[in-house]
Amino acid sequence: MIEGLDPHWYAVYVRSRYEKKVHQWMLEKELNSFLPLLETVRQWSDRKKKVYEPLFRGYVFVQIDMKHEHVKVLETEGVVKFIGIGRNPSVISPRDIEWLKTLVREPDALHQTVSSIPYGKKVRVLAGPFKDLEGVVVKEGREERLVVFFESIMQGIEVSISPDLLLQLK
Repeated sequence: MIEGLDPHWYAVYVRSRYEKKVHQWMLEKELNSFLPLLETVRQWSDRKKKVYEPLFRGYVFVQIDMKHEHVKVLETEGVVKFIGIGRNPSVISPRDIEWLKTLVREPDALHQTVSSIPYGKKVRVLAGPFKDLEGVVVKEGREERLVVFFESIMQGIEVSISPDLLLQLK
């Protein structure tokens, strides 16, 4: 990254199963790249293995000065395009990137349940690693979970948080 410029975060869409490769190639090009990965256990016929899979399939995040570094990103093998509206790439707020980093650091929160918050209500987290995170509560069967929707990339993530830490918004 060139010093003195005003870099912003963007999401790029990449070829199927190229997320890790694109992330590595961007780092080799000295671009600030972020790929949120979650550890999962995969079952093969003869063994189980822990692997890291992208939180969002097909997406890699990069912090660049669009005017001076966008070509460097687009020339990276596996990169298809910037995510955005029309020809305008969507800027992703640093706050959203920090939330994604928190989600990756707190993977257990993606599996616990939330109770006592009405379905469809918008809430804000008051404390803990997800402080100030806002989302909507959704129900799946008997479980309730907070869904955080990232408008810039049109993707949502389910997060579980103790209802005691949630404030219902109007």
